[in-house]
Amino acid sequence: MTVPSISRRTLMKGTALLLASTALARQAFAQTAPSGGRLIVAADSEPKNLNPAIVASNGVFFVASKVIEPLAEASFDGKDGLAPRLATSWEGSADGLSVTFKLRDGVTWHDGKPFTSVDVAFSALNIWKPLQNLGRLVFANLEAVDTPDDYTAIFRFSKPTPFQLIRNALPVVTSVVAKHIFDGTDIATNPANNALVGTGPFKFAEYKPGEYYRLTRNENYWDKDQPKLDEIVFRVLPDRESAGAALEAEEIQLAAFSAVPLADLDRISKVNGIKVISKGYEALTYQLVVEINHRRKELADLRVRQAIAQAIDKKFVVDTIFLGYAAASTGPVPKNAPEFYTSEVATYNFDPVAANDILDKAGYIKGADGNRFTLKLRPAPYFNETRQFGDYLRQALAKIGINAEIVNADAAAHLKAVYTDHDFDLAVGPPVFRGDPAISTTILVRSGTPDGVPFSNQGGYANPELDKIIQQASETIDTAARTDLYRKFQQLVVADLPLINVAEWGFITVARDTVLNVSDNPRWAVSNWGDTALQS
Repeated sequence: MTVPSISRRTLMKGTALLLASTALARQAFAQTAPSGGRLIVAADSEPKNLNPAIVASNGVFFVASKVIEPLAEASFDGKDGLAPRLATSWEGSADGLSVTFKLRDGVTWHDGKPFTSVDVAFSALNIWKPLQNLGRLVFANLEAVDTPDDYTAIFRFSKPTPFQLIRNALPVVTSVVAKHIFDGTDIATNPANNALVGTGPFKFAEYKPGEYYRLTRNENYWDKDQPKLDEIVFRVLPDRESAGAALEAEEIQLAAFSAVPLADLDRISKVNGIKVISKGYEALTYQLVVEINHRRKELADLRVRQAIAQAIDKKFVVDTIFLGYAAASTGPVPKNAPEFYTSEVATYNFDPVAANDILDKAGYIKGADGNRFTLKLRPAPYFNETRQFGDYLRQALAKIGINAEIVNADAAAHLKAVYTDHDFDLAVGPPVFRGDPAISTTILVRSGTPDGVPFSNQGGYANPELDKIIQQASETIDTAARTDLYRKFQQLVVADLPLINVAEWGFITVARDTVLNVSDNPRWAVSNWGDTALQS
């Protein structure tokens, strides 16, 4: 799939070599560098569960994808935007009731045991479907996995399941783990969730909390030309402001996911030996959305939601908060998903005068203090941009007589407040579009999601017509018909505004120019880095 860049700059190149984190740098100087070299990378979080088969999230994939492999990975030039990994081919039945995977021969787990179809069946039935945050949606109707031989896995579904969905979901939801490690255990608490054993190009070697994760070369990787590196060290740098300084000091060689703040990119792009790269996130489009609690009487009124939409200057948000490294959204599917995207949706132009007029006519009259009513606003704490947009939204709402009181919280408290306790009126969220609307997108507006599910419709919004379209799409096996349903889905979401899509963005990678083969697939930051190399 060809995807347009949303970066505004032609990005630059330079040269240099790694030193390391404080503890590891001394070791690097004290010995001869290994032939493939050690890549040191900034990591801004430490997931509690590092198993991507259970937790399909970018924070987990960032480290784990080098160790645990999916059936297929995203590709710029592969058929249907995919490249084989543990599966070499996949084919859906005409009735939508089965998908047959041919698996790669000659693959071994890092403990030396052979990889077979039994591992795929176990992962699908015991982890992806019942436990994984996204797999439970994709594989909701999976009832069995046949394994007629070691290198064939046939997924059987109780209801027609779109092959388009399964295909699009492969990179995200099919991380395969070893049956012999997890079978007969409490999977959720198995120590292997944080001491990974996989089939990938790197082995999990060491984790020092608060310091680093260390991965080492898998000498028996199925691709005999990979990996190029001997080690990858993810150095924990929770303070994003420090990543740029560490790159300039050559203490790290790479910072992904915009670990270097956008405001620093222009300066750091001019530093000799450093390159700034916007490519490699096309299949990981983040969406800036205003989540709405429809339990609040005023917000249940479509006129109020329309007024809020017209109070937001998307161009200002893109230019000032994202410094041009984003695009204005038109709806719940981003422009860089051309398989599904439609521009034929309602528009809400920035027009505070019209927004005030809507609210006046709806009977929400300003009081003596100039306010119509007060809302509790919770900006997500994950990124500088979500916090900054919270501040902007408060000011934008004030101009139409809505007093927004910002409540900031750390990640755990924010998740609980919004997605479990529903203690918000508006929230700023950054959900991710993952290649298909059924994966982490429809859940934002579909009714009936249990309390406590992050990045889901916890605002109490319910629209039977929208739910019906979502359900139909989940069972429509004709690709053209399914695509058309998702275009109707976009139109209905934008017309009724269960949430407000503001902007969409990919992240930025900053690296020393000695790091080679960076950003060569649409999920590069969360792919296996088997061909990533260091220039000697």
